[in-house]
Amino acid sequence: MAKLTILSDRCKGCGLCVEVCPKKVLGFDKKSLNAKGYRPASAIAPENCVGCAFCARMCPDCVITVER
Repeated sequence: MAKLTILSDRCKGCGLCVEVCPKKVLGFDKKSLNAKGYRPASAIAPENCVGCAFCARMCPDCVITVER
C-alpha cells in the first residue's frame, strides 16, 4: 500500500487531484478549513491507493507526496 501525504495548509481546494484519481482515494474535507480558508483535499479512502501518483503530478501547488 502506498503512503499519501497532503500538506493541507497549502492546498487551495482546486479539485484537480480528486478528479484525476483512478481509485477515488481523494475527496474534500467538508468539516474544516485550512489557514487560507479553503476546504483541502484529503484521503477519504487511503486503503485504495495504488501509488500511481497521478494526484501528485496534477497538483499545481505540489502539496501531495506519494511514497510506495
